[in-house]
Amino acid sequence: MGAAFKKFCIRFCCCCCCEDDEDEEEKRPLLSHDTLEYFDREAKKRRDQETNLWNEPGDPSHSERDDDRTLYNLLQTRAQTQRGSHGYRRLSVDIEAMRDMRREVRDKWKMILENLGFMAEAESLLTVSISASYDRMRNAAVARSLLQTLHTETSLFNRNEAPPERYLFILDRLIYLDAAEDFVAKARRFYPPKDDDDDEEDNTGRINLPLLLSRMNQNISGGEDEDEEGETTGPED
Repeated sequence: MGAAFKKFCIRFCCCCCCEDDEDEEEKRPLLSHDTLEYFDREAKKRRDQETNLWNEPGDPSHSERDDDRTLYNLLQTRAQTQRGSHGYRRLSVDIEAMRDMRREVRDKWKMILENLGFMAEAESLLTVSISASYDRMRNAAVARSLLQTLHTETSLFNRNEAPPERYLFILDRLIYLDAAEDFVAKARRFYPPKDDDDDEEDNTGRINLPLLLSRMNQNISGGEDEDEEGETTGPED
C-alpha cells in the first residue's frame, strides 16, 4: 500500500485499511526464529547443568572425568533404549543415583552458605554454567588450595575421588567476597573427616563406576536380545 493512499485513508476514511496494516505488524514476531532457537539452546544447557551438576562444567563433551563420562554414557544409552522397558528403568535408577549423590554435595554447600548469611545468594553462588572458564577466575591458585583442603580435611566429598572442579569456581567467588576462609572453617565444623570405619560404611552407598559401565553394556546387549525376541514373537499387548 502506497504512502500517499495511506495518508488519504487516515484523513478521509474510517481507517479500516490502516488497521489491517497495524494488525499485520502486531502479528509479526518480535524475535527471529534463529534468536528463539538460541534462547532455547541456552535454556536447555542451564537445565542440563542444574539437573546433572557436571563435575567438570567447562567440558561440553563430559569425557574428561570418569564420573561425568559414566553419567553421560548412561544418559546416551537410555536415550536409545525403549522407554518403559526393563533396561530403561534400570538405567533411570542408576542415573538418579548419580544425580542424588551430586545433589547431596550441593545441599551441604548450600547449608554452609546459608549459615554464613548468604540466604538469598546461595543459589546464585552455587550456579556454575557451561561457560565457566579458568581464565576468568580471579584467585585460581588459592581456590584450588582451599578445594584440596576441603577434600582432605572435611567429609564434603568422597576422599577416594578427585574433588569436583565445579566447586573451584564457587570458592573463587567466595574468595572475592572475603568469605572463603569462613566457609572452610564452617565445613570443618559441620562435616569433619570420617575415620576409616565410617569411610568403609559410607562407600557402600557410593557409585561403583566399573559396575555401572558393565551394567550399561548389559543393557545394550539386553536391548538387542529383546528386539530380536520381539521380532520372533511379535509385540506384547
